[in-house]
Amino acid sequence: MSTVTQFSELALSKPLLSAVKSLGYDQPTPIQQQAIPAILAGKDLMAGAQTGTGKTAAFALPLLQLLSETSNPENHIRALVLTPTRELAQQVYKSFVRYAENTEVNIVVAYGGVSINPQIEALNKGVDVLVATPGRLLDHVIKGSINLSQLQHLVFDEADRMLDLGFKDEINRILKRVPINRQTLLFSATFDDAIFKLSKNLLTEPELIEVNERNTTAAKVEQLVYSIDKNRKREFTSHLIGAKNWQQVLVFTRKKQTADELAKEMCKDGLKTEAIHGDKSQGAREKALAEFKAGKVRALVATDVAARGLDIADLAVVINYELPFVAEDYIHRIGRTGRAGNDGLAISLVSPQEEGLLTAIEKVLDTRLLQQWFPGYEPDLEKSLDAAKKQRRGGSKKRARAKALGNAKRKSR
Repeated sequence: MSTVTQFSELALSKPLLSAVKSLGYDQPTPIQQQAIPAILAGKDLMAGAQTGTGKTAAFALPLLQLLSETSNPENHIRALVLTPTRELAQQVYKSFVRYAENTEVNIVVAYGGVSINPQIEALNKGVDVLVATPGRLLDHVIKGSINLSQLQHLVFDEADRMLDLGFKDEINRILKRVPINRQTLLFSATFDDAIFKLSKNLLTEPELIEVNERNTTAAKVEQLVYSIDKNRKREFTSHLIGAKNWQQVLVFTRKKQTADELAKEMCKDGLKTEAIHGDKSQGAREKALAEFKAGKVRALVATDVAARGLDIADLAVVINYELPFVAEDYIHRIGRTGRAGNDGLAISLVSPQEEGLLTAIEKVLDTRLLQQWFPGYEPDLEKSLDAAKKQRRGGSKKRARAKALGNAKRKSR
């Protein structure tokens, strides 16, 4: 396959090329080089690419091209993009609006946590492209404000995360309301058996595109793993941020309560910190994120609801305060840094109780993440041995992790 070096070689229209140029895009990324021609040719697509590689443009640009070529006098929804989180829906919507600025294509976004009425008003004005989360989409379907009978293009963005968050039933309900004859595009940063099973029900003779080795992390993200006792993690996190003079750090926890408690304690350490998670209102989440991007907040503590969809330019550091229950989420967490070719740093704090979770992550990555000690924060070996003994008494690591995964999935619902 010949390498495409310019967007002009991808058969995009002048309005789209003008928008791309105004955004400072130089050369198409590998996923864009392969996906854009396939989508323009009307093929179904199963594409795997790391976050930060330009995958939104990879499907948005060709869809805008196809929609611009025909009129929509009755204002039917012709393209639907499903995302797992509100944050990702907002990000994808904003990207579509930027790319479509020189076209007549109308884009609307719909997600939960906010009033449905403004969304209904926007839909009533006419829409070509709808970006939505599954739950809010079905709310509109029930109210009758959305009709998907004329849909031509269906996109699943971060499909693996949708399954992790328990949207399988919602996806099946949506599929019953869309035409069988449509173009379907499935994008995912990780591939597993569940994704391939889903793809068989969604796609027709799809083209498979993988621009990176399956389930790998961004190449420019340095990964460090520190062994540390659980009760010293907060102190160490604040120490690192202060000692390294990091001004913008994204910190991940597993639980909402932990996020709130950690943010509160870090503020006491003199670090302006906010927390975002599923129990926060949409307004509170947007405010915290805006202040973080503007540099008014030094650290943002988030649960995995924010692992995808946060688009923070030049974010240099991500800290896994706790390892995720779902190993693939590790890839998405650290994918918030090292974006668009920039260097990034991902630090994971691993207590003895999390050894099984680290092993699961290494299995997904197919690589060993070497643990090290930080001077002054070395783990208490006696406590570590005691924890290991307790873990053995409580059952095998496999059973413990299976139990943890089950609890995580129930909570995410």
